[in-house]
Amino acid sequence: MDTTTVNIIIDGKPYAARHGQTIMQAADEHGFHIPRLCYHPRLSIEGACRVCIVEVEGAKNYVASCAFPVSEGMKIHTNTQEIRRARRDIVELILDNHPDDCHTCERDSNCELQRLAASMGIRNRHFKGEKKHYEKDLSSASVIRDPNKCILCQRCLRICSEVQGVNALSHAFRGFQTVVMPAYNLPFAESVCSTCGQCINVCPTAAFVEKNCTQELFEKLNDPSIIKVVQVAPSVRAAIGEAFALEPGRNMEGQTAAALRRLGFDYVFDTQFSADLTIMEEASEFLERFQNKDRLPLITSCSSAWMKMMEQFHPDFIPNISSCKSPMVMMGTLVKTYFAEKMKIDPAKILSVGCMCCTAKKYEAERPELRVNNMAAVDMVITTRELAWMVKSAGIDFINIHPESFDLPLGLSSGGGAIFGVTGGVMESAIRTAYEMYTGETLVDIEIGALRGFSGIREGKITMDKDEIRVAVAHGLGNASELLDIVRKNPQRYHFIEIMGCPGGCIGGGGQPYAGVNSMPLDENILKKRAEALYSIDRAKTIRRSLDNPDVQRMYKEYLGSPLSQRAHDLLHTHYAPKLPQGILPIESTVK
Repeated sequence: MDTTTVNIIIDGKPYAARHGQTIMQAADEHGFHIPRLCYHPRLSIEGACRVCIVEVEGAKNYVASCAFPVSEGMKIHTNTQEIRRARRDIVELILDNHPDDCHTCERDSNCELQRLAASMGIRNRHFKGEKKHYEKDLSSASVIRDPNKCILCQRCLRICSEVQGVNALSHAFRGFQTVVMPAYNLPFAESVCSTCGQCINVCPTAAFVEKNCTQELFEKLNDPSIIKVVQVAPSVRAAIGEAFALEPGRNMEGQTAAALRRLGFDYVFDTQFSADLTIMEEASEFLERFQNKDRLPLITSCSSAWMKMMEQFHPDFIPNISSCKSPMVMMGTLVKTYFAEKMKIDPAKILSVGCMCCTAKKYEAERPELRVNNMAAVDMVITTRELAWMVKSAGIDFINIHPESFDLPLGLSSGGGAIFGVTGGVMESAIRTAYEMYTGETLVDIEIGALRGFSGIREGKITMDKDEIRVAVAHGLGNASELLDIVRKNPQRYHFIEIMGCPGGCIGGGGQPYAGVNSMPLDENILKKRAEALYSIDRAKTIRRSLDNPDVQRMYKEYLGSPLSQRAHDLLHTHYAPKLPQGILPIESTVK
C-alpha cells in the first residue's frame, strides 16, 4: 500500500491523506460523512448514484467523492448550500421514480434511501412524471425481485459478480427503461441464481427481499391439530440481537429459545445437535476416503447456496462432495423419523420449521431428493430477519425475556457444533473428531488458528499419526470457484476442503439482520463480532468435540447403529446431480 501522504483542505481546514485515496475515504478518516448510496467498501467503485458529489476547486463540475482521488493541495467543499441542494435534487429524482409504499414496505424504517431522504430534509416530491412499472418476480423459493424499487445502484450486480462469482444479474436496456434482471429476463427460479441472498444484504431498498412465509407460519402456529417443531441454526443466536438494536456479537441463544416457545412452538431443538451428527458422518466419510485414497479431496456439503452453485458451475466435483445432508436437513429428517417414533407422533402431523441465517435454505427445503418417507424433512424455513419480525409482531419482549434451554433429545450440542456458523468452523470441528477417530488420542490444541480468519482462502496441515492431512477453507462463492481452479490444476494438493457460500460463512448469510444506521451491510467488524460470539459459546462448553456429545452417542446406540451404517446412510446422506443452466457446458473432471 502506498503510504505517501498528500495535503488537502476539507471545508477550509487542512488534513493529510494517503496518495491513492478517494475523497470519500479521506473524508471518512477525518470525520466527514459524505452521503452515499451506490458505494460499498467491499465492491468496485461505480459512481452511479451521484449522491456523494462534492465541489473541488478548479474542477468544471461536481465530482463523485467515491471515485475521485485526492491530490496535493486539493481544496474540497462537502457542505455548501449549493452542494446540499444538488444532492437533494438527485435524491428527489430517485424518489419520484420510486413507489409510494414506504409504510407497507419490507424495509420501512430500515431503508438507506428512506434514511437519506430524511437526513436531507426532503418532505415533498417535486418531480411528477411517469414511473417505471414491472411485475414482481416471485418464482424463486428464496428471493423476491421487485424492479420497481430498484434505484440502479448496481450493488446487487457487483456482489453477485465480484464476490460471489455467479453473475446472475445484469443491466438491460438504456435510459428510463434500464432495469436489473437475470439473463434473457428469465424468472429467477430458472436463472443461475444460487439463492444465497447476498443481493438482499447489500440492496439499499427492497428491490430484493426473501420470500416471506411468516403469515403462513402464524396460521399454522395457531392450529391445535399439528405438532410444531422448530430448530435454530448456530449463527441465528449470534446475530438476532442486532434486530433489537443490541450491539453485534451478543449471544441470544436462551432468549431465542424462549421467544420461539412464546410464539407457539411445542418443541425447540438446536441445529447444533445435528451439526455434531454431521461431523460424525462427515469425519467418518473423510477417513474412509483418505484411507482408501478415494475421491479426494472430500468437499463439505453444508452450504446450500454452494451446493446449487456446484451443481450448476462445477458438476465435475460432484464425486468429491460429501454425501452428508446439511445439519438443517439432518435435523428435519430425525424429527420426522427418530423423534416421531420416540414420541409416538404421526410424522404427517408434525410441522418442521428451520430458523436459519440463510435464504438458500428455503430452496434447499424444497429439494425433492431430501424428502423423507415422501414428506419434506423441513416444511418451512424462516430467516433471522423473519423471526425477529415475528417476535416483534407478537409483542414479545425479546431483550428482557427469561432465557430458556433447548428441548431434548435433539438440543444438546458440543462446542464443535456451535462454530459451524463461521467460516472454517466445519473443518475445525471435523478435525477435532477425525483426529481422535484416526489416532485414538485426543487432540490437545483443539482451536486451530490456521483455519480461523476472514481471508478468502486459507490452508492448513494436520499430522495424524504419521500422515499429513492438507486442508483448505474458502468462504464466498467467488473464492470457492478460485479454490476449485487450484484443485483442477493440482488434484493432490488437498485432502479435505470446506466451502461456505456466504462471506464469513453463515454469520454473513443472506437472511441475517439488515445493517444498522451507522454500519454497512457485510461489515467485516460486525462479522468478526458474530464469529466471536460463536467461538465464545464453544469455549464455554464442557463438551467441545462432536463425538463426546452423549445424546449423539445415544442416537447411534439406539437408532442409527454407527456412522456410515446403512440406516445412517438412508437417513443422513443424499446425492447431487448436474443442474446446468442454458449455455453452461459441463467441465470434464480432472479429479480422481
